[in-house]
Amino acid sequence: MNTLYLVTHNLIRWGVVVFGVWTLIQAMSGVMTKRAYNKRDLLSSLFFSIFCDIQLLLGLVLLFTGPWIDIMKTGMGNVMKNSNNRFFIVEHALIMIIAWILIRVGSVKVKKAPMAAKHKKMLLFFGLALLLILASIPWPFRTEVARPLYRF
Repeated sequence: MNTLYLVTHNLIRWGVVVFGVWTLIQAMSGVMTKRAYNKRDLLSSLFFSIFCDIQLLLGLVLLFTGPWIDIMKTGMGNVMKNSNNRFFIVEHALIMIIAWILIRVGSVKVKKAPMAAKHKKMLLFFGLALLLILASIPWPFRTEVARPLYRF
């Protein structure tokens, strides 16, 4: 069952990246052209948010049901000594939760913002969240924590 969660977590990552980039493009074009916030802006941020929600849930399931929980039980001192364990248990998990919080807060801020400021709020909150997400993904070029682009 853990393998199914891992494969799904890997695939959902691409939805997060695609919808995050789409949201960023919508926000940048809205800021540059000063166009009104529209349904496409709402849909891009909504899909980005939904995929991030699913991704966070899968990540937490993997963290607390897989081998990571056994590693955590040995003590955080041991976790911090191993760069791979430290990355996934502490750095990856914490940064992704911060990104998720930025998306949740950003969604509320965009909704409450006056029409002229919606795209700027999108750009700020979702842009920062996407930057954190991209920085915390275990890309294949990150030698210490590398994971394949597609896991089947």
